[in-house]
Amino acid sequence: MRFRNGWRLPATTLVAGFLLGFLDFVWIKFVPSALGGLGNSSAVWAVAAFLFAYWVGGRWAIPAAVGLLVVAVPSYYLAAFLIQHDRIGALWSPTWTTFGLIAGVIFGAAGVVARRTDRWQIAALAVPPAVLFAEALLYAGRLGDPSYRVSESLEATLLDVGIGIALALLFRAPWPRRGAALLLAVPFAAVGYGLFRTAGFA
Repeated sequence: MRFRNGWRLPATTLVAGFLLGFLDFVWIKFVPSALGGLGNSSAVWAVAAFLFAYWVGGRWAIPAAVGLLVVAVPSYYLAAFLIQHDRIGALWSPTWTTFGLIAGVIFGAAGVVARRTDRWQIAALAVPPAVLFAEALLYAGRLGDPSYRVSESLEATLLDVGIGIALALLFRAPWPRRGAALLLAVPFAAVGYGLFRTAGFA
């Protein structure tokens, strides 16, 4: 995607970030069961940054991915304020904004590299399914925890795995590369799982 006018990409990023955050909360609020849980998924936001950077392309793709997530954070809390009357002071979240910066850089960079046709494309294509697989491992770890319902944890685990596999297979790349990316996503997921736990997501 080429943005020839200087204002178009910032405007698109602002609108996309606002919609991501606002509609994400709406999704959580009104969509039931495991599907609704996707709105509360850090992995889904990371994949959104990847897809946005992949779509934008070029040297501004990574800043655009960062902007997408950073704007989405206050938009999410604005929706929470308007829909369920949460505190307006929660609009600013330094923790989630920091996570948005980090995820925007990492997944934005992967989205840029995924557009290439060399061997690095395989590693980049492995990143979106890997983060979903890593989150699935977190959900799977809750199966024996009485604080969580077994059915919900199992549904969330299978949903993340299914979406991750679909992502790996649907990207525009030769089939051998798609298969290789899916295989590479497994060790990447182990790393991602460790990072999730280190960050306190478990």
